[in-house]
Amino acid sequence: MLGGQFHLEKPSPAFWRVSFDAPPLNIFGPEHLPQLNAIVTAMEVANDVKVVVFDSAVEGYFATHYDFLASPEDTLGLPPGPTGLQQLPDLLVRISRAPVVSIAKIRGRATGVGSELALACDMRFASREKAILSQWEVGAGLVPGGGPMARLPRLIGRGRALEVLLGADDVDGELAERYGYVNRSFPDGDLDDFVDSLAHRIATFDRQAIAETKHLVNVASLPLDSDIAPEWDAFLNSLNRRAAQDRIHKLMTLGFHKPGDVETRLGHYVGRIGM
Repeated sequence: MLGGQFHLEKPSPAFWRVSFDAPPLNIFGPEHLPQLNAIVTAMEVANDVKVVVFDSAVEGYFATHYDFLASPEDTLGLPPGPTGLQQLPDLLVRISRAPVVSIAKIRGRATGVGSELALACDMRFASREKAILSQWEVGAGLVPGGGPMARLPRLIGRGRALEVLLGADDVDGELAERYGYVNRSFPDGDLDDFVDSLAHRIATFDRQAIAETKHLVNVASLPLDSDIAPEWDAFLNSLNRRAAQDRIHKLMTLGFHKPGDVETRLGHYVGRIGM
């Protein structure tokens, strides 16, 4: 287990589980970047691991949006990662390209950064009753920053990607499966067994065969770094615009960043703040 809010468990040397545990809402902030970097670096250099499952230890939330209460300098002052990208997109790119299989097990809200983390994983499986995916940012006057404009069109097609990004609404597990946003959705009681069974199965296979196969799929399907790089800059620039500041302020006055209805139904509220 690593320190901080990312807990690493190893059911076997070949199968790791990473649980995000930042109650009450699993809000992702700059303090989590070095913690996630430690996980990703371990994925890249460990000789035995073959599959890593990302999930949540917080009921109702896989991972939510970036921390808007953190000091901007805590993010702006961070150096680029090994890819040359800023730290969050760097980590997501490295998860996609790591020589191990990454699986997002989504139970609860995967909102903003949570959606972007799920999209960076090789596979996504969701609770039919409890999973909610969302790229909510445009509704708050923001530009998403973690790669969804580069990843979603390749995954679900241009029209549906624009619906998700520009509609800025919540997508439940069933619709996410229909669109291809996730591989499959399951009745909540079946989700854990399926993901564990798949992870254990992959963990029995030859590591080099896994890595080479994934690499060739990456060549055919992953966006270039140059496609992802502008998104983080656009997100940071959008934070300074008056429209975004006004909309985030309105969300804050309604209860954003706190347990309650705004965080539970964020898609509903971002659709109303401009009315």
